[in-house]
Amino acid sequence: MNRDIWQEKCIFSPSLITLDLCNLESQVKQLEQSGIKVLHVDLLDGYFSPSMPIGLDVVRQLRKKTNLEFDVHIMVNSADYFIDELLDIGVQQIVFHAETEPHIDRRLNMIHDYGVRAGVALRPATSLTALDYVLEKCDTVLLMLINPGYAGHAGERQVPYAARKIRELRKMINDRGLDTKIEIDGRISAQDIKNYAGNDVDIFVTGSTCIDRADIPGSIRSLLALRESILA
Repeated sequence: MNRDIWQEKCIFSPSLITLDLCNLESQVKQLEQSGIKVLHVDLLDGYFSPSMPIGLDVVRQLRKKTNLEFDVHIMVNSADYFIDELLDIGVQQIVFHAETEPHIDRRLNMIHDYGVRAGVALRPATSLTALDYVLEKCDTVLLMLINPGYAGHAGERQVPYAARKIRELRKMINDRGLDTKIEIDGRISAQDIKNYAGNDVDIFVTGSTCIDRADIPGSIRSLLALRESILA
């Protein structure tokens, strides 16, 4: 794991399922060659969320093809099998959902025991109180700004309370003096990056709103130029 990458400001973590699923290897290499350092990998079981775009075997094969850090977000009803496999594959961060994990504290400990970053994801309507006693153990908290599995629905929009939730989480983290990263996912736009980078959000899951899979190099150039202007 390259720990320095996770300490950078305004990290872009392009979503694997945004890419051309028939040409994943070449498109992931384009991301890497364009200056991206982290790849967001969504794993769904078809139950927690009504879709299942890729499986563990795809992740295992891709792990051999790239040096990108794998930022894995698992959206499943039962995490044991998925986490065991991901630890064997060799990913750098695993974020699981508080809503389906009966032993959040133990799960975070288990992932950390393997030297892997661990975090908790929350669906839009899940209260931040779910983090109250485990926030200190979270390397990352991922806030979903749309309901999982419905990103492809044209009418699905970011929840209206997204900004309030992000800023309340930032206050929780700052008040406790923690280095926990905030990651946001769900129709993330250039305007979202402008609104939240630098002060509130550390990691942006970039999907089709920011990345045109027909022009990955051009899309990444635009994102990195935006990052530069924000951090200047």
